[in-house]
Amino acid sequence: MARAPTTPDRCNILLVGGGGREHALAWKLKQSRRLGKLWLAQSNDNAALAQLGEPMPFPLDIRAPFHVQRWCDKNDIHLIVVGPEQPLADGIADVFATESRLVFGPTKAGAMIESDKAWAKELMRSAAIPTGESRAFRNADAAYEYIDSREEPVVVKASGLAAGKGVVVCDTRAQAEDAIERIMRQREFGEAGSTIVIEEKLSGQEVSVLALTDGRAIWVLDPCQDHKQVGEGDTGLNTGGMGAYCPTPLLDEEMLGTIERDILVPAIDALRREGIVYRGVLYAGLMLTHAGPKVLEFNCRFGDPECEALMARLRSDLVEVLWATSSCTLREVELEFDERASCTVVMCSAGYPGPYEKGQLITDIDDANAMDDVVVFHAGTKRDASGNIVTNGGRVLAITALGDDLRAARDRANEACAKIHFEGAHYRRDIGDRVLKREPVLR
Repeated sequence: MARAPTTPDRCNILLVGGGGREHALAWKLKQSRRLGKLWLAQSNDNAALAQLGEPMPFPLDIRAPFHVQRWCDKNDIHLIVVGPEQPLADGIADVFATESRLVFGPTKAGAMIESDKAWAKELMRSAAIPTGESRAFRNADAAYEYIDSREEPVVVKASGLAAGKGVVVCDTRAQAEDAIERIMRQREFGEAGSTIVIEEKLSGQEVSVLALTDGRAIWVLDPCQDHKQVGEGDTGLNTGGMGAYCPTPLLDEEMLGTIERDILVPAIDALRREGIVYRGVLYAGLMLTHAGPKVLEFNCRFGDPECEALMARLRSDLVEVLWATSSCTLREVELEFDERASCTVVMCSAGYPGPYEKGQLITDIDDANAMDDVVVFHAGTKRDASGNIVTNGGRVLAITALGDDLRAARDRANEACAKIHFEGAHYRRDIGDRVLKREPVLR
């Protein structure tokens, strides 16, 4: 497919998704001198995101492509930027990309690197990418038998998309059997659990390395560290992400070079051998083991809350960066980041990641936003009938701050969180403690 070589002078963009990641992308897109009109295809009425663009007049439905394509043509949409994984897994890039309209994000086949963990594991094996030993199962009884044959701790994963929650770390056989029961038989994550992957439990520090790629060139972004567990001290259930910071000192330039050479480039080459030209974000969740970095998972989009931490530091024009990635001209752009550290702290509804109530009044967001070097990204909010901002999700706000170092950025983010109030709000105050407590850097 022919690709436009240069960014349009005024690039009209349709942004897909309505969470904190998409708010961060919209916030950065609005700073671009190249942005024409920003349209929004969001599903949850994000209160702050709605102020940055104009909503599509109808829901974006991949199953009814003609209606959407005609609307895109009428409104001269040059670029569709896809935030969440589900539209990519559904094939949005295959359906709406044309010679004159690009899509930032991989095709349905490329998105399988996230949407089908069993397939992704086979891809990693074919490319000799370092990862944990694993086996895939479509039958619960066979999975139980495999667990009975092992003595080491394992991780049980739903093979399909489960909103970042389909991973259960098991220290005992009983925990592993319970995870199989919940995922495969009770279908806690729906059809995502029809196949599971049972993987050896790796030990070490976990980091997120995101790269932009146009299928040929690759640009490795500054590494982040996400915090998945709901409780301080990394305790409790896994969530979609309670906070992140960037950059992490756990990876130096030499180690990043090793990750690019041994993990990211081989993955892109393996996809190409499958006939897949991958354009967009390739996200590698890595465990830094004593044997070197190993892949825990690949994702096909920006992480959330890693995206918020990255966008707060990005100085380059995001429209130009996303266009270059989508048009196979990534070699022609330079990415520049603020030298300061960023820290994102996620404020959540009471009960999250379990059941939670919506509609709690949120106050004093403006006080937090007024702080120097602080941005409050909205993840799960909306406006009620009176125009008040209320909670509309489990992860409600992603408060992001810059500082001269990680401790300063975290202190500022926590100070901003303390200014915001809603019933049952909870957040982790220890984002970054894994390095601030001077745990050893693995090499």
